[in-house]
Amino acid sequence: MRIQDKTVVLTGASGGIGRAVAEKLAKSGAKLVLVARNRQRLRRLLHDLGGDPHVMLAADLGSDEGRQNLKLFCKKLDQGISLLINSTGVNEFALFEQQKQQAIATMMNINLLSPILVCQDLLPLLQRQHEARIINIGSTFGSIGYPGFSTYCASKYGLRGFTEALRRELAGSHTQVSYIAPRATRTELNNKNIVALNDALGTAMDNPSRVADKVIKVLSSPARSDKYIGWPEKFFVRINALLPRLVDNSLRKQLPAIRHFAKNDF
Repeated sequence: MRIQDKTVVLTGASGGIGRAVAEKLAKSGAKLVLVARNRQRLRRLLHDLGGDPHVMLAADLGSDEGRQNLKLFCKKLDQGISLLINSTGVNEFALFEQQKQQAIATMMNINLLSPILVCQDLLPLLQRQHEARIINIGSTFGSIGYPGFSTYCASKYGLRGFTEALRRELAGSHTQVSYIAPRATRTELNNKNIVALNDALGTAMDNPSRVADKVIKVLSSPARSDKYIGWPEKFFVRINALLPRLVDNSLRKQLPAIRHFAKNDF
C-alpha cells in the first residue's frame, strides 16, 4: 500500500508503540486520526507531529460511547479512511490465582473485544476505498502461552484468531488484514517487574521504533498471515505449534524466576 496521503486511524496512539508508529507514518506522508483515552498526551503527540493534516480524538474504545464517537468522527472525514491500526492494549504480570476478576475483564475488553468491535464499526468505511488495510498489533504471547501472563496470552490468542479469520473472510476484497506480533518491548505495558524478569532470563526487549519499522514494512508489502518480530521468539512460535512439549519443558525451568518476580515489588 502506498502510505502517502492515506488517512490512517491509529488507536492507542499515545502509547509507546502507538506513538512510534504515528511518527513513522507521519514521516511517510500519512494523514493520521490519533485515538487514545488520554487527551493531554494526545495533544502533545499532535503538537509534536506538527498538527494539520493530523487530527485527534480522545475516546475510551472500551466503551460503547467511545466506539460510537470514533465511528461518527470517521464518517465525517471527507477523504474517508484507508487504514486501521489497532494498537490499544493493557498488560498485567501476575500469577493467575492473584489476578482480580475485574482486571481480567478489563484486559479482555481492551485487548480483544475493543479491537474486534472497532473493526466491525469501521469496516464499511474501509470497504469504500479501492485499497484498504487493517493491522492488529498482537504479541508473541498470542502464540506462546507464558506463565505469569495467562490472561494476557488469552486476549492475544483471541486477537490472532480473529485476525486470521477476518483475513480469510475478506479474501478477494479490497481490504487486506494483517497481524503483527512484537516480542517484549520497552513500553509502559512492561513494568519494572517484567523488565527485571527479562533481565534475569536474558530476554531481549525491543525499542518501540523497531516495531514501528516493521509496521511500515508490512504496509509496503502484500498482506501476510502473521508477522513476528525478533529472534529466537519467531522460532519458538513455530516450535510451540509443532512440538509444544519442548516449550513446556523449557518454560518449566523458568518458573522459579517467574514466580519470584510476579510476587515481589521492586
